[in-house]
Amino acid sequence: MFKKIVFAGLLGLASLGPTAHADGPVRLIIAFPPGGPVDLVGRVLAEQLGKELKQSVIVENKAGANGNIAAAYVAKAPADGSVLFLTSVGAVSISPALYKDLPYDPVRDFAPVSRVVNNATVFVVNPANPATDAADFVKRSQAASQSAAIGSSGIGSIPHLTLEMFADASKAKVLHVPYKGAAPVINDVLGNQVNGFFGDVPGLIGHIQSGKLKALGIAAPTRHPLLPDVKTLAEQGIAGVESNNWYGIVAPAATPPATVEKLNQALRAALGNEAVRAKLEKFGAQAAPSSPQELAALIAADREKWGSLIQRKNIRPE
Repeated sequence: MFKKIVFAGLLGLASLGPTAHADGPVRLIIAFPPGGPVDLVGRVLAEQLGKELKQSVIVENKAGANGNIAAAYVAKAPADGSVLFLTSVGAVSISPALYKDLPYDPVRDFAPVSRVVNNATVFVVNPANPATDAADFVKRSQAASQSAAIGSSGIGSIPHLTLEMFADASKAKVLHVPYKGAAPVINDVLGNQVNGFFGDVPGLIGHIQSGKLKALGIAAPTRHPLLPDVKTLAEQGIAGVESNNWYGIVAPAATPPATVEKLNQALRAALGNEAVRAKLEKFGAQAAPSSPQELAALIAADREKWGSLIQRKNIRPE
């Protein structure tokens, strides 16, 4: 009888999922406002992840400070799988080099769970710009009397850092114009107020496909499936400019390994769903699940890559 009770108890424990803390929902924290690329990916993911976990997953937007507010919040959250952070590369790999006093430690405070998507960076200009591709843009900028004004979503953002890499590699004559977010700079490229922008494919694909923006090059190792006719920068003779604003899921650091593994399996299943992959690919995000170890290695590699550039260029936040 005792053995039966113990066995039943063990079965009960085994049936408890990775979020056995309560019957409430899992909260997926997003560091950007509703409607942006990270939010779109998060909402597509949350629906299917909830089905895999057999538990509702609710998206919560905690925008501000380049993702640092959301990161600090999750770092202090319960380590039981009930709070997850859908982070972009910025909060975990760029901010440590950019800010002296972060309210969290990207290595000590988080347990990597899985990469979610890769987001290639594309260089766009207004269709009125005569440049046929990025290499032609470089030649025209070098011959012009004034530097070409290239906007970014802010100092230290992926668009800014990609521009710095591009300027170094191509010797283009450019002037960095920082904005507060991607939306206003995209509007100014659409209005031909600035000469160009390096942005994520998901945030720009609609404007490119409608002809409102012209894509001159992809800052990735291979061409993008939604933009097969747009050459990579390397194909145009501009080597070493690769910029992937991936998104990944991390949990608070003390989350048990078994919980991390169950979450990883659920994320892999969600991202393996054909309907989910199709939704993500439709707006330019490429599903790319990973092991926790692979995400940890990616965070470390990008921290070295972007940190080195920030230090060499002496880039400081406003």
